[in-house]
Amino acid sequence: MITIADIEAAATRLKGVAALTPLLQNAALDELLGGRLLLKAECLQRTGSFKIRGAYNLLRQLLPAQARCGAVAWSSGNHAQGVAAAGTMLGIHTTIVMPEDAPKTKLENTRRLGGEVITYDRYSGDRESIARAIAAERGAELVPSYEHAAIIAGQGTVGLEVAAQSLALGLPAEQVVIPCGGGGLTSGSAIALKARLPGVQVFTAEPEYYDDTLQSLQQGKRVSVPTNVASICDALLTASPGQMTFEIMQKLVSGGLVVSDEEVRAAMRFAFQELKIVIEPGGAAALAAVLAGKIDVRDRTTVVVLSGGNVDVEVFASAQVVPV
Repeated sequence: MITIADIEAAATRLKGVAALTPLLQNAALDELLGGRLLLKAECLQRTGSFKIRGAYNLLRQLLPAQARCGAVAWSSGNHAQGVAAAGTMLGIHTTIVMPEDAPKTKLENTRRLGGEVITYDRYSGDRESIARAIAAERGAELVPSYEHAAIIAGQGTVGLEVAAQSLALGLPAEQVVIPCGGGGLTSGSAIALKARLPGVQVFTAEPEYYDDTLQSLQQGKRVSVPTNVASICDALLTASPGQMTFEIMQKLVSGGLVVSDEEVRAAMRFAFQELKIVIEPGGAAALAAVLAGKIDVRDRTTVVVLSGGNVDVEVFASAQVVPV
């Protein structure tokens, strides 16, 4: 079990690297929902998502001999950018296996940040197998997107900040909703949140058809879902939660929420028009769940994590159109 001490150590490594993102309040949102809503804006984080936290925490701990051989990761885009940026900062060559249909902004930004990008067909290829083969050939270190203690601890600094910031506001979080793919952000944050706010409840938010974590929690074992269904939430399309992350979430997570693509678009639209924030589809999943009434927030303090803001212009523009 990863401990709060591991997350605190990660926070020390990340000082001056990861931004202390704001915990935002909005009176109109509170009035609309009848509760106190706090928004953890990781969409304003370095590289546009929380992923820099785990990537840097792992790469920072490599031995010099390991660092010289480089690092290899697989990602739909946000982890890719975090790994590329962390590698450049630390002088480590990074190679990232990405879907050829990943958002253009994520592909371009990964290259701009210094990562070597290798693309594959997400519907016929196995990105993890491709990455492992490259790592074996080069003697490079693997940087998983969630199934690694250092990654989970790094992502857990989000929960550490949420606890501290909500306490500083005099509004200790009573429930926290977190977008969930493989579970690194949720599991790490849950450890930190429970250590600082023992009574807090943590909930996952997943896209429709990709609710593998919710199904796993309900069945008490890891469940896999088909990955051939289209979804706007490219950052959250995992077949199953990680083994490490699920073991943590099984102990610390209270439940899961599921949102449709249209509910996600509505959340992106609300965030832009009312909060003046750009959120990518996966990053909007938790807000979508709250706005759609998937969780009772009345008379409670609820934190919603906005996990990323890396979205193509075309996708963002389409979300601003209200369906007839």
